[in-house]
Amino acid sequence: MSLPENTTVLIVGAGPAGLTAALSLAHHKCHDFVIVDAVVEGQNTSRSIAMHSATIEKYSAHPYALFVPQNVTELALVQKLQSLGVHVQRPHRVVGMKQNEQDSRITDVSFEDGQVIRARYIIGADGARSIIRTIAGIGFSDPEGPNSGDNLPSQMVSADVTFEPEPVGSLTLEGYLNIAVFSSNFFVLAPFGNRFNAKLTQDGKPITKSIFRIISSVPIKNGEPPHAPPKEYIQDLIDANGPACITSNPSLNPTPVKVDQLVWSTRFRTHSAIADCVFTRLGAAIFLVGDAAHIHSPAGGQGMNLGIRDAIFVAEAVTKHIKMSAENPDVDDTILQEIADMRHARALEIIGFTKTLLKLATLPLASIRDVILRILGRFYFMQSKAAWGLSGLGRR
Repeated sequence: MSLPENTTVLIVGAGPAGLTAALSLAHHKCHDFVIVDAVVEGQNTSRSIAMHSATIEKYSAHPYALFVPQNVTELALVQKLQSLGVHVQRPHRVVGMKQNEQDSRITDVSFEDGQVIRARYIIGADGARSIIRTIAGIGFSDPEGPNSGDNLPSQMVSADVTFEPEPVGSLTLEGYLNIAVFSSNFFVLAPFGNRFNAKLTQDGKPITKSIFRIISSVPIKNGEPPHAPPKEYIQDLIDANGPACITSNPSLNPTPVKVDQLVWSTRFRTHSAIADCVFTRLGAAIFLVGDAAHIHSPAGGQGMNLGIRDAIFVAEAVTKHIKMSAENPDVDDTILQEIADMRHARALEIIGFTKTLLKLATLPLASIRDVILRILGRFYFMQSKAAWGLSGLGRR
């Protein structure tokens, strides 16, 4: 598909952050933008599942978190964007950027198929391996140094599964998030029920049973997990680390259950990194949002939420700068730099927060840790502090 030769804003990447940036631009009456993505279609995988209050309240007031698979969130954002007459342009992979020779405030963005777009603002929402960040020459590293996470769980496996027979018990109730911590490892069980079955179905295989998200750490001594762990691997992880109600071990579970359908699975690492800066110029004003700007442990479910909030704040600042530039072509970048500094600071806070959560979860002498946390958890101010941090309301 042909791309326009010129646009005011180019958004690269159509995950939650990129889609939100597009919607935020439209909300602020900026309609001269293009959103592109390198792949033919969005991924039909659930990945992130938590949307916290601070993120949802950017759309409407909401006093608690939602458990929603990421592809369902993306679908809702895409449908809203389409209702405004905007479509993601696919597949278009950026391969180069250079300052325009005629206008020092424009960047020529070249694509793999030879097309070129001239843009005044570029929002890089193209993930942890961001080509926008790479071409702009922006570094990406752990703010605490390369060895700061050596004592934390570094390998994870995540999967959406069904069981046969379907497990029962309080831990399997839809909407509950269950976290087990043991011997410097942890295991998460999140029941989805069957409300997302149609949207999570792949390869045309119908799913009628309740779907469960499981996340498990994998000790380094056990070797590297497969890229897409098979059902047998997931079963072994559940039997080794999961709660009794979903294990196949009859000595632990009087009604043994086994993984029936493996809907989706992946492996990932929990390292942290942040871009040296999230705003620069290469002719155009270039912003990084979401995983292009920062990555960190999944502890606390902060990643997608932080990326969405990045996009909302950045798009608002960009539209203000566009209006200011229309009135004064020589306007400086103060408003852009201020929002960039704020988002960079928020990302640093989240990286520290998620590392703290992992450290708490994997402290030695687990019995002592649990007693201390149980005692502290009785105090309202501790409950409030934890909720304020997890929800994002304390660090939008």
